Amino acid sequence: METVETYRQQGFLVIKALFGASEIEALTKIVDRIHRQWLAENRAVYIENRLVNMHSLTNPRYFEHHPAERLRFFQSLASDRLTKLLAKLFGDQLYFHNTQLFFNPYQNSRLPYWHRDMQYSPIDDAELQAEQLKLLALHIRIPLLTETGIELIPGTHQRWDTDLERDVRLELNGRKNSEALPDSLLISLEPGDILIFDAQMLHRGNYQLNPERKALDLCVGKPHRYTLPFLDAGNLPTAAEMEHIENKQWYKLARAMMIEPR
Repeated sequence: METVETYRQQGFLVIKALFGASEIEALTKIVDRIHRQWLAENRAVYIENRLVNMHSLTNPRYFEHHPAERLRFFQSLASDRLTKLLAKLFGDQLYFHNTQLFFNPYQNSRLPYWHRDMQYSPIDDAELQAEQLKLLALHIRIPLLTETGIELIPGTHQRWDTDLERDVRLELNGRKNSEALPDSLLISLEPGDILIFDAQMLHRGNYQLNPERKALDLCVGKPHRYTLPFLDAGNLPTAAEMEHIENKQWYKLARAMMIEPR
């Protein structure tokens, strides 16, 4: 497939109009309610720390009064079109890891910052570099609003940083992680589109170009000893919910990982 080769070379892939308007509307309704609850509980931290995302949208705490909605959410995230597309691209051993919602920081008061996702883990940077080609941790971005919201450096899923990229990413030798880097690409998306990208490639959000930002990210990947410790059983469907989910392979594998970690 051309899409397979595109991802292999670039580390990302844009699929236009995968979801219909009614599907985006249904997702938006659920996500908005969860975000309102999260913001009510975390507004001071959101403002003080200029947060740009939240995670674990499938956690039961957001569905105490909406149990049926949680099942619909799991069904929507693992839609037939999406799961089949990802299976063609990456095989049938993908597992569901988490969800995130990306939004603008309070008053757009934060500069975008270059990073590779796992640099925020306790794992040493040199160890991450050594495992780079063995890791498959994907973000599937589902924009709920039109956005030019993410900037990537194509090809950095297959290589580690140049000296300049490392200095900027880790703020070494007087560099700042908000500085521009060569060969970067801004991605524009419409509701219904998806962006698939490697979480370990060099990337950053963009806030100034988007008066409002609401991007749902579905995190899936292949089992690896570095990523599995961050898998939270609370974010997975229950055994009862699993009986009603049609495309359950992602969740089935994730639940198995909790029982038999690899």
